Amino acid sequence: MIFYLTYSEQPSGVYSSQVTDVVRFISQEIKQPIRLIVFISIRNFSVSKSKIKAELPDAIVLPMFPKLINWRKNYFLLALYARFLKPKMVIGRNVLATQLALKLKSKKIIDKVIYDGRGAISAEWHEYSVVNDAKMIQQIEQLEKEVVINADFRIAVSQQLINHWKTQFNYQSSNHVIIPCTVNKVFQDVVINDKSIYESRKKMGFTSEDIVLVYSGSVAGWQSFQLLQDFIKQTFSFQNNLKIFFLSDEDEKITQLKNEFPNRVFCKKVKPNEVPEYLMAADYGLLIRENTITNQVASPVKFAEYLSCGLQIIISENLGDYSEFVKSNDCGIVFNSNNSQNIILKAVSIDEKNSLKILAITNFTKKVFVEKYRKLVSI
Repeated sequence: MIFYLTYSEQPSGVYSSQVTDVVRFISQEIKQPIRLIVFISIRNFSVSKSKIKAELPDAIVLPMFPKLINWRKNYFLLALYARFLKPKMVIGRNVLATQLALKLKSKKIIDKVIYDGRGAISAEWHEYSVVNDAKMIQQIEQLEKEVVINADFRIAVSQQLINHWKTQFNYQSSNHVIIPCTVNKVFQDVVINDKSIYESRKKMGFTSEDIVLVYSGSVAGWQSFQLLQDFIKQTFSFQNNLKIFFLSDEDEKITQLKNEFPNRVFCKKVKPNEVPEYLMAADYGLLIRENTITNQVASPVKFAEYLSCGLQIIISENLGDYSEFVKSNDCGIVFNSNNSQNIILKAVSIDEKNSLKILAITNFTKKVFVEKYRKLVSI
């Protein structure tokens, strides 16, 4: 039995593809008994619990102690379940979950700990004010170093994250695998043909002459909206047939763009399982972010989702392993301040879209990494 442990992460589209889908994959494809253990905020606990258990009915969803600084107090409830269910191994998603797992190991309740490293956590907290607790911010770098060094094995989402561990924490082990953020089944099942593209564009009110950009996801500060806004304004100024839609909650930044470019900027919030049919309406997916450590080591799930729906990627330089992937596979444009005025965007053909989908399926589905998952559960 393996525990896959998450801490202070609410259910979302990303949680579905990167947590519940991973647990389901390990259970069904690798035939390894595994149980999702979730600590989430007591705020809206019942609603969050229902969403998680709708996807994984046997998930154990527990209320976490209020305030992040109290994370250690959750150990006692975790230890109770571990003593009862007797897992041999815990995969901890992110730093605090893995810290709790390491304590289980120190008490000889489990044998092995795997750190599922989703990014440069200390850097992200400092660069983007993810947490407003001064004590936790002060502690996070040491906590992250301990899980990177002391775990028995590690998952990294990019080679750049491994390089960061080596530089920042003097990580010297080879006990790791690289598994990027992968798509879930709803993206694998996308059918790209003339009819599906026509219906998708019709739903959004786009014509065959429009060249459509899409931004899918949050417009929170760490997503570098100012850079994205500058790119949109510049390209819109000399290509009148460009339009963009945001698959996100609307906020004042998007409203400002809509006012500046009437009938060219659109915004819609949709359910996670509806995202593919809207993405198919576009030609290009946008991944424009500032050059920070957080972004340099990242594996944006949107990258794989865009490709799965047949979109070329417009991506910043130094974004995880993926700026180089775009160059190597000729699947988009690597954007920088030097080439911004030379970008002329053309419609993406059906044949190109299907080639991009194949590229996604051969690089960003969980089955591609089945041997790496087998290696994890056999350590």
